[in-house]
Amino acid sequence: MIISAVRNLILGDAQADRVVPPSGFTAHLTLFVSGAMAFLTVFALALSLASGRLADRWADELAGAATLRINAPAAQKAAQTEVALKILQQTPGVARARSITSDEQVALLSPWFGADLPIDSLPVPQLIEIFADDPPYDATGLRLRLQAEVPGAVLDDHTRWREPLVDAARALRRLAVVSILLLGGAMAAMITLAANAALAANAQVIEVLRLVGAQDSYIANAFIRRFTLRALSGAAVGVTLGMIGVFLLPEASDEGGFLTGLGLTGWRWLLPLWIPLLGAAVAFTATTRAANKRLGGLA
Repeated sequence: MIISAVRNLILGDAQADRVVPPSGFTAHLTLFVSGAMAFLTVFALALSLASGRLADRWADELAGAATLRINAPAAQKAAQTEVALKILQQTPGVARARSITSDEQVALLSPWFGADLPIDSLPVPQLIEIFADDPPYDATGLRLRLQAEVPGAVLDDHTRWREPLVDAARALRRLAVVSILLLGGAMAAMITLAANAALAANAQVIEVLRLVGAQDSYIANAFIRRFTLRALSGAAVGVTLGMIGVFLLPEASDEGGFLTGLGLTGWRWLLPLWIPLLGAAVAFTATTRAANKRLGGLA
């Protein structure tokens, strides 16, 4: 039954197709709406996928690293750093830990204070970078031990930074999915209006067809086929332009932060190819409901 419906949709009936005007307001509206919605859907899909990648990357990067800050007088800083490193080496779940050198600290601070920062003469705390193993270490237990043996140590596992960033990225992904659903609903509404307008404009033709014995299913199929193919062709053009636009977006870079790298990657370039088919399905459903309702009202 499905194969027969698809075959009839593709092949159609030359006589029945004359019922639907090949051009005019409804044709232009259907082509424009389907193309515009498909174009926007490509960008919403790219945003959704990029937000998901961003959330996963931020979660992985921040969950696997932590920073230990040694706030101690200059005379005690080296000793406390040595004790802290020894504790970290003995802690299960810590893959490795290393003390950040003065040059690296200067590099971290130089964007704000310049490269000539006299770090040796400033009360800058000593930083220790911690990399978690799998399974990770017990942050609460490690904090308690550090408080007992290294008074100036402060463990920052990036939780307060990680959770808002990951939540924001996931919220962007949900927003993109909702946007895709809204675009599909708007497309269905506009195509329904266009189909109703075409049916109303051809009311006299429909009455004549009924008088000569044409069934409502025969008339409805003519409208359904024409509007479905219009939506398919318009969406195909919109997806093509959208994919070109996504391809021209700047690639991911550290300078651009999360504002770059919003394009598609790998096999995900195949996902927009489904949008014209989904658009045709939306048009098929919307036109079927509109035609059946309108023809029933004309009976």
